[in-house]
Amino acid sequence: MALGLAELVAGLSASLRSPVLDVGDRVIDLVPSPIKEMAIDLFDTNDKLALLIGIGVVLFAYSAAVGIVAVRRLSLGLAGIGLFGVLGAVAGGFGTAGTVGALPSIVGAIAGAFALTLQVRWANAPDADQPAERGLSPHSAASRRAFLFGSGSFLVAAAVMGGVGRLLDSRFQVGASRDTLRLPVPPEPLAAPPPATALDVEGLSPFFTPNESFYRIDTALTVPQVSTEGYVLAVTGMVARPLELTFDQILQRPLVETDITMTCVSNEVGGGLVGNARWLGIRLDDLLAEAGVDPAADQIVGRSVDGYTCGFPVAALDGRDALVAVGMNGEPLPLEHGFPVRLVVPGLYGYVSATKWLTEIELTTFAEFDHYWVDRGWAVEAPIKTQSRIDTPRPLTRIPAGETAVAGVAWAQTRGISGVEVRIDEDEWQQAELSEELNDTTWRQWMLAWDATPGRHDIAVRATDATGETQTDERVPPIPDGATGWHSIVVLVDEG
Repeated sequence: MALGLAELVAGLSASLRSPVLDVGDRVIDLVPSPIKEMAIDLFDTNDKLALLIGIGVVLFAYSAAVGIVAVRRLSLGLAGIGLFGVLGAVAGGFGTAGTVGALPSIVGAIAGAFALTLQVRWANAPDADQPAERGLSPHSAASRRAFLFGSGSFLVAAAVMGGVGRLLDSRFQVGASRDTLRLPVPPEPLAAPPPATALDVEGLSPFFTPNESFYRIDTALTVPQVSTEGYVLAVTGMVARPLELTFDQILQRPLVETDITMTCVSNEVGGGLVGNARWLGIRLDDLLAEAGVDPAADQIVGRSVDGYTCGFPVAALDGRDALVAVGMNGEPLPLEHGFPVRLVVPGLYGYVSATKWLTEIELTTFAEFDHYWVDRGWAVEAPIKTQSRIDTPRPLTRIPAGETAVAGVAWAQTRGISGVEVRIDEDEWQQAELSEELNDTTWRQWMLAWDATPGRHDIAVRATDATGETQTDERVPPIPDGATGWHSIVVLVDEG
C-alpha cells in the first residue's frame, strides 16, 4: 500500500519520483567506489537492474519483519513504517525536486500505517464463531475471512495505484518526441569511412558500434526524461558573457560531425566498455570562445539534469573535436546516451568529460570544485591510456587446426595507433595487419593470420601509439585512472 500510493503520487508530477528510485540514487551516491566497481564487474551494464532487484528483496524482507512485530506490538510496527517513510523522504528531499520530493514517501507511509493498523486488528480480532472444542481461544483465532479479504483488497488497491502511477508517469516520457525529431544536416557532412578502415574478419567488432550495442555506464538509476521543449543549456561561471541556449538555438548553429571512440574508465583490460560512433553537434571550443573564458579558469564542469557532474581541464580544448552533441550514428542521441544534449570529448575517460543529459557548462577551477568521481577518490585528470583487445577467437573456445584469424581493436584517442603486436605462447611478438587509420580519435582494427597447431595456446596483444609508447604489461585495476596491462586469452586447438 505504501509503495502503491507513493507511485501514484509520484506519477502526478514530472519532478516527483518513486521512493524506490530515490533511495536507489542515494545508494549509488553513498556506496564506496570499490563497491561500485565490483557491481560493474559482476553485472556489467545490468548493475542498475541488480540494484533495483536488491532493493525489492530488502523491502520484502523488511515488510515481513514489520508485520511480524506489529502483530505483537502495533506501535513498533508503525515505527517501522515511519522509518520507511523517513528514509524515502530524506532520499527524495536530496533529489532535483527539493523538499517536495519527500511527498510520495510521506503519503505512502501514511497509507502503509493505515493498512498495517487494520490488518493487525483483523489478525487479533476475537472470533466468537470459532468452536471451543477445536482448541482455539477466541483471541488467537482471528477471523481469517476478514483478514484475507481485507489484505487481498489492499493488495489489489496497491497494484491498481502503482499501475495508475506508472501510467501517469508515462506522460513525461520523451521517447515519442525523440523518435519524430529530425536533426539538420551539417554544412560539411562527413563522408562514409573508406572501406580500408574495416577488416573483413568474422567476430571482429564493427568500426562503428551500433547505438543499441553501445555501452552505458552512468549513475542514473532510471533514464532522465528531458524534453526538447523548454530545454535550456546554460554556460556559466568564469566567463565574460554567460549564455543560455534553447535546443532549437543549438540546432541553428553550425553543426559538425566527427568520429570518436569513447572509453569508460571502469573498462577492465579486454573489456567491452568502449565503442566508436559518429557524433553530431556544435564545437565546444567555439561555444566557450563566444562566452569568453576567464584566463584564470582551468576546469570545465558539465552538469546533468539529475545533478551529476563531470570536470576536465580547459587545456584539453587544444583543437580536438570536443562537441556539445545532439546526434549519434545518424540519429538523435538515444535516451540512455544523453538525449537531447551531452558532451563528447575525445581522449578523456567519460567520468571526467562525457556529461549526459547536459543542462549546464560551468567554467571554474580545480581548486574550487571537485566533480562527482573526484570526490570519491578517482583521479582529477584522466587521459585515456593506450589499450588493445582480442575480439576473436573468444577465450577458452575450441578452434580447428590450420589458419585462423586473431583479430581485435586498439585505441589511443588523440594520439592514434601506429602498431599492434601479437604473441602466441612464448614466441616472438609478430606485427599484426592494421586497418587504415581514419583519424587519431578512433580505434583501429587489427588482424594476424595464425597457423594454429593442436593444443592449448596463450595469445597476448599489445599496441603502440603514434608517440612511440607501447602499452605496459603491468596489470593494474581501473581505480583511480584506468586499467593497464596486456589482454591475453587461452584457446584450445583441436586436431585437424
